[in-house]
Amino acid sequence: MLVKQKILLTLAFLVAGVSFTYAQIGGRYAFSFLEKPISARVAALGGNAAAINDNDLNIGFVNPSLITAEMDKSFALNYVHWFEGTNYGSVQFANDFEKVGSFMATLQYMDYGRIDYADETGALGGTFGAYDMALTIGWGRKLDSVFSIGAAGKLIYSAYDTYNSFGLAVDVAGTYQSRSGWTMSLVGRNIGSQLTAYTGSTTDPLPFTLQAIISKRLDHVPFRFSIIYDHIEKWDLTYIDPANPSGGVDPVTGEAKDQEGFAKFGDQLMRHFIVGGEFYIGKNLILRGGYNYRRRQEGKIEDKLGMVGFSWGIGVRISKFRINYSRSSYNLVGSPNYFTLAFDLDSFAKK
Repeated sequence: MLVKQKILLTLAFLVAGVSFTYAQIGGRYAFSFLEKPISARVAALGGNAAAINDNDLNIGFVNPSLITAEMDKSFALNYVHWFEGTNYGSVQFANDFEKVGSFMATLQYMDYGRIDYADETGALGGTFGAYDMALTIGWGRKLDSVFSIGAAGKLIYSAYDTYNSFGLAVDVAGTYQSRSGWTMSLVGRNIGSQLTAYTGSTTDPLPFTLQAIISKRLDHVPFRFSIIYDHIEKWDLTYIDPANPSGGVDPVTGEAKDQEGFAKFGDQLMRHFIVGGEFYIGKNLILRGGYNYRRRQEGKIEDKLGMVGFSWGIGVRISKFRINYSRSSYNLVGSPNYFTLAFDLDSFAKK
């Protein structure tokens, strides 16, 4: 018991210390592709975090404390058709080592396609390529029947034409699973730095976030809800866009309005919350949905809100394969499509 308490306290102090440091940092950051969900299931729930313990590799990727021994020999492929000309995806594999814990390797990439060269006058002249990559090795271990911990190291590389950059990062996580079915996680993601800049010697911070996640499958209804509180380390996540002012536009004068008082507090609070749910139809079909308030506020157009901020998905099991598809609405321009194929290699072994 004493060893377990020391591990949990160390994890808590590490996350708290790093979150305080990153809370002081503002402005731009490097490797923004690390913020994007890579799997259909996680994207359908509205964000890029989860606290669901059902031996899903993609849950273990965003929350390493849920990398389990039951994932042994599991394999997953993810593909995302982002916006025009941009695609990204990943390949994942897990293996369990009884004495030291369970490990998972993820290789992810983001390909921006061919981009036109243009000079200061706008004249075009050829094309160039751009891509991001990251190799993540995650580890998870159960301390007892209710507590588990995990960590993941990331080697990051980015190349835009002749410019490139390297970075290192880690994720740390702890999870409590009550006997009544509640799952609660604290996750610090992308703790690290850019080692080499694209140009010059000035490096940028990484897209760090500290997340608290809670989920539960209801006892008498085939439904699981999930609530994420994102960016614990920073209160004001407001993005000031002159074209979409936070308080809307005055219908008489046409001037932008800023929120004040309780409306401003409520808006800033809601930007931290992401809600999602899964509805289980039998053993082989799952319907999913999510809502991201911050995404809606940043991507909406006042006179045409649409479904910006909402996401949905479906999961099916066909024989030995688990197939997931989802779609997330970031803005009115388009909605990315996510595809995931997962299976256990041991299931193909002859018995």
